[in-house]
Amino acid sequence: MRHNKVDHSNPPAVASSVRIEDNAVHSRFDLFVGDDLIGILGYRDADDDSVAFMHTVVKEEFGDRGWAGVLVRGALNTARDRGWRIVPICTYVRRYLARNPEYLDLVA
Repeated sequence: MRHNKVDHSNPPAVASSVRIEDNAVHSRFDLFVGDDLIGILGYRDADDDSVAFMHTVVKEEFGDRGWAGVLVRGALNTARDRGWRIVPICTYVRRYLARNPEYLDLVA
């Protein structure tokens, strides 16, 4: 019997199967592909007007394929939409900001 392996090598072009939700109860952004939770970006209030982005985690089987960047970009876009200032504690978020200077205006 042959088993077809799902190729997670690249984020899918079909945006409808990918969503990022603010899970405020757990202070994190959740990245879903279909119904599968594949990554999280944890945050906490840093002070009155800023939010610290603490850590980014993607399930191992989805790692090294761009999903962390998809998650961070979505979280940064949400921060911008909400008028948040961010404190990038997470090293991945810091590297993402260095490669994407269009988001540097969000840094507190």
